[in-house]
Amino acid sequence: MITPAILRAIMPAAGLRADVFALPLVDAAQRFDISTPARLAGWLAQLAHESGQLLYTREIWGPTAAQRRYEGRADLGNTEPGDGKRFMGRGLIQITGRKNYLLCGLGLNLDLVAMPALLELPDAAAASAGWYWKARNLNRFADAGDFVGLTRAINGGTNGLADRQQFWARAKVALGVTA
Repeated sequence: MITPAILRAIMPAAGLRADVFALPLVDAAQRFDISTPARLAGWLAQLAHESGQLLYTREIWGPTAAQRRYEGRADLGNTEPGDGKRFMGRGLIQITGRKNYLLCGLGLNLDLVAMPALLELPDAAAASAGWYWKARNLNRFADAGDFVGLTRAINGGTNGLADRQQFWARAKVALGVTA
C-alpha cells in the first residue's frame, strides 16, 4: 500500500507533495498491475528520480542541447514545428514526444495532444507513469530484481543510476521487500 508516510520514507524531500500524490499513485498502481511490493519499489524509485521526489511534473526547459534534439525526431512523432517543446517530458515518468502523448492519451482516455499540460496534474501525472510502466511491460524487470535493466528501459541508459538505486533501497525497506 502506498501512503504519504511511505512516500516520504522513500522520497524525504517530497514533503506535502506526498499527501497530494498518494491517492493518485495508489489508483495508478491498481489500474496498471503494479501489484507487488517489488513492483511498487521499482516503480516508486524510478518516479522519485524522474520527478525530483514528486516536485516536477514537467521537464525543466532550457532548452538544453538534448532538448533541442527533440525537435523533428520521428521516433518521438515530433513532426510539426514546435513539437519538441510542446511535447516535452511531463508526468511523473516524463512522457516525451507527440507519439507518446498520443498513445498515453489513448490509454488514459485523455486528449493529451490537444492538452499536453494535463500530464502536469497529479491524477494524470501518476496515471501516465502507470500507463508507461504497463505499456512497456516493466513488471518483468521489477519481478526479476533487475534494477539496471529497468533503468535502461525507462531512461535509455543509466543516467542517474546511483540516485535511482538510493531510492530503490529506501523503497524496498519502506515496502518490506526482502529479495
